[in-house]
Amino acid sequence: MPLQSSTLSTILPAIGLALSMAYSDVAMGQDAQILTKYDVVNPPPCTNHKGETVRFIESNRGRSGIAAGMAIRDRSGKPVIFRSNYAATPPEFQSFIDRHECAHHQTGDVDRPHPPRNSAEHLMNESIGDCVAILRLRDEDGYNRAAFSRVAASMRHDMAKIGFPEISISSRISNIDNCYTKHGSPQDFVNGILKQRGLLKP
Repeated sequence: MPLQSSTLSTILPAIGLALSMAYSDVAMGQDAQILTKYDVVNPPPCTNHKGETVRFIESNRGRSGIAAGMAIRDRSGKPVIFRSNYAATPPEFQSFIDRHECAHHQTGDVDRPHPPRNSAEHLMNESIGDCVAILRLRDEDGYNRAAFSRVAASMRHDMAKIGFPEISISSRISNIDNCYTKHGSPQDFVNGILKQRGLLKP
């Protein structure tokens, strides 16, 4: 069943910024102050598994000082991605968030029942989103190891600022490093996920 905008309050903690790679009792009470404001990057092309164009929308939702994205269908059923507070994080990580959220559309996550937060299936969906994102940055945007390191550093900074434990931060960075190093093209990776889910078009 497509995820509608009425479910935003439950989706945001799970999908926004893909910060579900940790425990549900993460401390969320820390002050978030923007020390530096960055230029906001243009969003990438994004098409979902049904061939629909995904629209990116600038939003004031989310927690101040924390850049986040959210992949859903809007009230009219159109696939969209909300971009919140992108100026709070460096351009490389903005681009990563965009592609991570796009991956939720590409792999059909948005049109499937949303698994319980921090369940094995949910964490796998987030890991897949991270993998697609870093593969697209590597192959489509030419991200070399230096650019990868900037993505990882921004990820570490933002997750630590929210209060995620080091084991969760390190595990997430290790996952994207493995994807960056070992996997083939992003489209082949997405097609493999769609085939596994019975969503790959002939």
